[in-house]
Amino acid sequence: MDIISALHTAAPGMTVEENIPFASMTTLKVGGPARYLAQIRSADDAKAVQRCAAENGLSTLVVGNGSNLLVSDEGFDGIVLLMKNSDFSGISLWDDVLCCQAGASMAALARTAAENGLTGLETVSGIPGTAGGGIYMNAGAYGGQISDHITSVTLLRNGEIVAYSKEEMDFSYRHSRAMTEDLLVLGAEFTLEKGDPDAIFAAMKDYNGRRREKQPLEYPSAGSFFKRPDGFYAGALIEQSGLKGTAVGGAQVSEKHAGFLINRGGATAKDFIDLMHLVQKTVFDKFGVRLENEVRIIGGGEQV
Repeated sequence: MDIISALHTAAPGMTVEENIPFASMTTLKVGGPARYLAQIRSADDAKAVQRCAAENGLSTLVVGNGSNLLVSDEGFDGIVLLMKNSDFSGISLWDDVLCCQAGASMAALARTAAENGLTGLETVSGIPGTAGGGIYMNAGAYGGQISDHITSVTLLRNGEIVAYSKEEMDFSYRHSRAMTEDLLVLGAEFTLEKGDPDAIFAAMKDYNGRRREKQPLEYPSAGSFFKRPDGFYAGALIEQSGLKGTAVGGAQVSEKHAGFLINRGGATAKDFIDLMHLVQKTVFDKFGVRLENEVRIIGGGEQV
């Protein structure tokens, strides 16, 4: 039985496609093809895909909005579990507890909370990713991170659905236990605080206005490309190294915010990896600070 037939047998009704370019699935708009792409509708679909992959010796890769992902030009020779679709993006609310599935966008989480007078998710409202991806890497902005108000996370571990408390998730800056152990995030529960809806929406409007003003949102990017090194800001170090506007092929250090590497058009994944290495080497030579990529890289060297 071929892989597509095996996946359809394991999860009837699930959409499965072949050779779908990552350029169509990531905000950087680069990357080669995914050999197989399965659109996940439920936890059972995820379990079925992982089991099928294991039985056929294939690797798996989970993709949400693709906003923090750089895949090589050769692509991914395995099965991609696409979590971004309407069937796996549910959000529900009981009093001050918000529950979501992994495919829900962080913008939708924050909006739902605000509409119900709940505060705590304003800082992540403008991050263009899904809850699953955000929890996996503990995404954050403006001094807040998605883990701040998490109570528990539901995950797929070795074919079994488990729930971990916030403490068990080992959250830290741009890191979680899901990342360390390569666990699949299925959903989460947040406990929020009562607040004034007008004030909550005003805060979200302020944060999103700052993003539009300071970030190169007019170009494809993966957000902040590098993690913040202790005691420094990556963007400032890159700018002080004279790298603003530096380009390799179609990839460029943004002239608006040096912490962003943007696709000016026609960029390849190799362009971004080469530019990343150039930035890392230049900053290290000038300041002795090693920049670590925040963007997840599949294939290709991650850093010098």
